[in-house]
Amino acid sequence: MRSFIPWIGGKSLLAPKITAEFPQNFGRYIEVFGGGASVLFSSDKHAKFEVWNDANGDLVNLFRCVKYHRGELQREIRYYLNSREMFGDIRKRLECPGFTDIQRAAMFYVLVRISFGANSRDFASDIKQISTDCFDRIEARLSRVVIEHKDFEELIRQYDRPDALFYCDPPYHKTEEYYSEKFSEADHYRLNSVLKALKGRFLVSYNDDDFVRELYKDFNIQAVSRRNNLSTGQFKEVIIKNY
Repeated sequence: MRSFIPWIGGKSLLAPKITAEFPQNFGRYIEVFGGGASVLFSSDKHAKFEVWNDANGDLVNLFRCVKYHRGELQREIRYYLNSREMFGDIRKRLECPGFTDIQRAAMFYVLVRISFGANSRDFASDIKQISTDCFDRIEARLSRVVIEHKDFEELIRQYDRPDALFYCDPPYHKTEEYYSEKFSEADHYRLNSVLKALKGRFLVSYNDDDFVRELYKDFNIQAVSRRNNLSTGQFKEVIIKNY
């Protein structure tokens, strides 16, 4: 199953390589920087207990509305069109309070779908489908998933167990400005620190640069590459594990 929403840094192309590196046995699976959940959706079930988390409140609200209010959300979305005027109007509306969760989820979904590279800032000026046909399958998949909206360190400490597998896809080093939620240089060090203290296991996907390799030099680092979604050529990444 593919993700129902495009996302900056999404892992749809890299998901098979990531899941191939998962350990054989783990009792709980936690996506710390959930995003579009391409890795989560790549399997009907990764573990008996699963958690998806993200720092973006609008994205979290969208996931919860698909899980709990799928029909109402679909009806709300059907009135939207792929147009520059509507795109600009949605951007302004999302800055204001007073809308229901379902209204906000519909606007956010459309905003991401018709923006350039899913950046939510620039209209794509392209043929973009605003389909919700897959929502019933996504609803069923999320019915088995805990949806969280926590700081990554708090989340990891809460769900850490010896049988836990944490998949982390943080904002890539030197690309943090592309994300709506702040992620500082100190946060890269903070993530590294909390992962070093894990009882369970972790797998992290990062861009391949000297800073990342030095920060995680004590762990297993594997170089991988994928097609660059926004330009030509290959994008070099790394998969880092503590097992």
